[in-house]
Amino acid sequence: MYFMENSDKEVFEIINKELQRQNDHLEMIASENFTFPAVMEAMGSVFTNKYAEGYPNKRYYGGCEYADEVEQLAIDRACKLFGCKFANVQPHSGSQANQGVYQALLKPYDKILGMDLSHGGHLTHGSKVSSSGKLYQSFFYGVESDGRIDYDRVMDIARITQPKLIVCGASAYPREIDFKAFREIADEVGALLFADIAHIAGLVAAGEHPSPFPYCDVVTTTTHKTLRGPRGGIIMTNDEDIAKKINSAIFPGIQGGPLVHVIAAKAIGFGENLKPEWKAYAKQVKANAKVLADVISKRGYDVVSGGTDNHLILVSFLNKEFSGKDADAALGNAGITVNKNTVPGEFRSPFVTSGIRIGSPALTARGMKEAEFEIIANRISDVLDNINDTALHAKIREEMKELAHKFIIYDRAIY
Repeated sequence: MYFMENSDKEVFEIINKELQRQNDHLEMIASENFTFPAVMEAMGSVFTNKYAEGYPNKRYYGGCEYADEVEQLAIDRACKLFGCKFANVQPHSGSQANQGVYQALLKPYDKILGMDLSHGGHLTHGSKVSSSGKLYQSFFYGVESDGRIDYDRVMDIARITQPKLIVCGASAYPREIDFKAFREIADEVGALLFADIAHIAGLVAAGEHPSPFPYCDVVTTTTHKTLRGPRGGIIMTNDEDIAKKINSAIFPGIQGGPLVHVIAAKAIGFGENLKPEWKAYAKQVKANAKVLADVISKRGYDVVSGGTDNHLILVSFLNKEFSGKDADAALGNAGITVNKNTVPGEFRSPFVTSGIRIGSPALTARGMKEAEFEIIANRISDVLDNINDTALHAKIREEMKELAHKFIIYDRAIY
């Protein structure tokens, strides 16, 4: 059964070590999740052999009749899931989906207005180190001292900068995004409105976060994170003209042959998202994140914005002597995987940071609920209270490993 074990034992052993790590550790990076075994099976299927440049029923290679079927299925399911008319399921990642939007709708040096990276935005929302900040004139809004977006303030910035496109969506913002308010801002300055819902898509699909439709002209998301599908991206719209521009921007604009095996896996993932059970999962994701916020706040730590409306929390150490990097490393030694993250008011470098980002989707996928998250939140606080106590970290690591083993999600590495 295990061809890899016989053909390349080195890689096989590394993959199994990663399986062991995932089973032993508590995965709490907000952008990570455990996908469905059927998704992994599709990603290793015979579709990996097929080139299929173009789109369904309009390919440049022959032999694409079944590639057409599976891509159209993925498109139909994505449209049904998010309530839109058009979807491009070919982007290899969320970043490439965003790049495709810019290429379709903007000219070089056009103005874009996005969320500041240090306030919770994403590199592809105009950061100067990203192509989005190099090819276009980028301007930024952020959060206020309460950790929330002030939409009146965004309106003021938009009036001053007059962007052609406004980006709403974030990678580290724990509150609901008001797409209607962004639509009003975009209309005021005559801008297109683009939502990147990569982090909240699974909640949107379940009705646990407001939808960007009908307010946004174009919407992107990754298909992993809260959707629990394969790693990849999609672009959606209700505007036929924009859809045509998007398709041309992705192929032949920035990508060649689509990854048909990943598209097949996206179709499977969307199928899972359309099941009634998905709503229960998304609701539990939010409930578990709320426990994290409540407990860690009660333990005396600054939870940015005072809590969460979604799947993640940000913990700020601006008033502490240790950094986000220190906390990340200490929690890792305790068997809890998070990521260091910039926070509003940041004064340290992005390689050090003054905060951490903690998410609930992956552990919720393993079946953990409020009781487990209360234990975990207290152990996170114990580590932060004793940031240099490696003996305590080792003790907590064993406790967290024991907890993790009660919720094993994969019993083997290959599907």
